Amino acid sequence: MSYQIYIGDQSFSSWSLRGWLMLEKFGLPYETRFVGLYSGTFQQDLAGLAPARLVPVLKTPEGTVIGETQAIAEELNSRHPELQMWPEAPEARAFARWISAEMHAGFTTLRAECPMQLLHQYEGFTVSDALRADLDRLELLWTKAREEFGAEGPWLFGRYSLADCFFAPVAARIAGYDLPVGDLARDYVATTLADPAFQSWRAAGLQKSYDPEPYAMDLPKRPWPV
Repeated sequence: MSYQIYIGDQSFSSWSLRGWLMLEKFGLPYETRFVGLYSGTFQQDLAGLAPARLVPVLKTPEGTVIGETQAIAEELNSRHPELQMWPEAPEARAFARWISAEMHAGFTTLRAECPMQLLHQYEGFTVSDALRADLDRLELLWTKAREEFGAEGPWLFGRYSLADCFFAPVAARIAGYDLPVGDLARDYVATTLADPAFQSWRAAGLQKSYDPEPYAMDLPKRPWPV
């Protein structure tokens, strides 16, 4: 039996990307259900999943409905301990949970000023002081993760973990707005963008066109970075 994951539009729904990666990257069986964020069918599409009111929503093979990516992550980790979805070492695991929770609840300026969009890269985006503070905090967390716990591979904690699911849309924002970050952060963004699962998600989103385009800005555009 499979999980069912209810997601929004793939080019724009950052939370949906997080939830989908939790299933895709860890090889769990799932079926995808689409919820129309911009088509006017959002409430109708979620009607059978009450009390869920946002995407993503996970339905377990037994029919249990789970909202919020933090809850989805912990439930999947509990149900599949053999997958070691969090880092194995206690200190690394604690820090991974910490920064994922901070991403879930914080970085409000980054979210507000740079909505995730996977269509192109904006040129000449102005970074506010508040956004710069969010980027500085982000780099501090990523640097600690990579330097203290990431020696075994290219991800935040070496091998891929749930923390990378939470930060994938952040990497996409840095790429989509060409945000100024240091070499370590830029390398992590490149790792995320090169990941086959991320590329598959983005390619699927590009199959759909929008008029008007959500979150469009009056700025020059460049092709999405390769």
